[in-house]
Amino acid sequence: MARTISTCLMFEGAAEEAMRLYVSLFHDSRVGEIERWAAGEPGKEGSIKQARFTLGGHALRCMDSPVHHAFTFTPATSLFVECESAEEQERAYRALVEGGQELMPLGDYGFSTRFGWVNDRFGVSWQLDLA
Repeated sequence: MARTISTCLMFEGAAEEAMRLYVSLFHDSRVGEIERWAAGEPGKEGSIKQARFTLGGHALRCMDSPVHHAFTFTPATSLFVECESAEEQERAYRALVEGGQELMPLGDYGFSTRFGWVNDRFGVSWQLDLA
């Protein structure tokens, strides 16, 4: 039986910046333990080897891969956020779309009266719904 299951986000040098942005946007969010690459290890010294954090109580991990990969994030997997207020949704949407890509602007799409979808500047996909 699995001990835990968490979402893992792999970056190439932006893990800490992304994690700190995400934690700043949603309540019940915090940075947990951080393990950094040391001198002589494969990753860039001081970058994230592995970090744990929570967003809205959801457990995530992130890392800076020392290996360049031919793949990145895709909207086929996204973080779905049920926002408590239009203000929270608007603030998160503006911060996440900055430098990123708008997939669906905030609007009424029938399945939701207020929904938006973006890829942030790190490539991570976010669906923001007004609960």
